[in-house]
Amino acid sequence: MAKEITAPMPGKVIDILVKEGEEVLEYQDVLILEAMKMENAIPSPEAGRIKQIKVKKDDTVATQQVLMLLE
Repeated sequence: MAKEITAPMPGKVIDILVKEGEEVLEYQDVLILEAMKMENAIPSPEAGRIKQIKVKKDDTVATQQVLMLLE
């Protein structure tokens, strides 16, 4: 079952640090979200493989919006 990586706050995606299919480590930064004029690194909650990236650069996201799926 896929684990969701969600946005902790509303903001704008300014960089995606991984690609679909890439292996990531627990707490590895996978995305940079700009919120309140600050850059926030979004980490992976656990080790795994990026199954799907649901956002693209410059997308505006809401709190708890799914950013990526991890398997």
